Amino acid sequence: MKRLLLPLLSVALLAGFRPAPPMITPPPSRIASGPVFLTLLDRDTGGRLPQYAHDGQRWTPGERGHRYSVRLRNASPQRVLVVLSVDGINAISGEQATPDQTGYVLNPWQTTDIAGWRKSNEEVAQFVFSSPRDSYAARTGRGDNLGVVGIAVFNEANAVRWEHRPATPPRRAAPAPAATQDAARSESRVMAESAPAPVQRLGTGHGEREASSVRDTAFERATSAPAQVIQLRYDSARNLRARGIVLDRPARVPEREPQAFPDQYVPDPPRR
Repeated sequence: MKRLLLPLLSVALLAGFRPAPPMITPPPSRIASGPVFLTLLDRDTGGRLPQYAHDGQRWTPGERGHRYSVRLRNASPQRVLVVLSVDGINAISGEQATPDQTGYVLNPWQTTDIAGWRKSNEEVAQFVFSSPRDSYAARTGRGDNLGVVGIAVFNEANAVRWEHRPATPPRRAAPAPAATQDAARSESRVMAESAPAPVQRLGTGHGEREASSVRDTAFERATSAPAQVIQLRYDSARNLRARGIVLDRPARVPEREPQAFPDQYVPDPPRR
């Protein structure tokens, strides 16, 4: 029987589940929106890595030698299962990743950081931006999908809905002036058309071990196909620029869609 992980606060949990029947997964671009938000954190600088939209994909710059973690935020009132793929490999089992495999289970409104390849219920081997040849995927003979972090999200069958959502302050991003944005788009098109795609410069290595506790839990998928699929491409800042991506203009990733009935009580306004 396969296993699933459920993170609670800083603790992740694994859950057992019945294998899903065969399925055809829609392209990620068609079902990118959903309950879970995916970001990468640079653990050596302490900052969240920016994301850039380019040619229908999302890109983030990494720096070789830096440790990173994958932040997953469940913005829904029910549990979800998240199958995490790094460089085409399941971050828990080490198998070539497919959506029907083991994953992490997030409680309603939960945010958790996955810091590495799962080695046991007590340890992970750190995610580290590495050279392609030093990546875990390449070292295990599976280096065809370097430079991508992906998640497949499943809703729970007969889920219990949590009625109260923790209040979170709104985020605001100041847009660049229109003229600057237009110039950046023009520059991006010219560079993309005049130069071939650069050779991938980063992969994810198998770093030092560190404590990361999880436990097993049960989870039954509501459907055989994922409710959401997200892919986030990563590479060096130099390569992103070579692709025509303007790094001082990060794409705004909305935290949530506006809702007329958000199903929560009125929070206190911020102090002046």
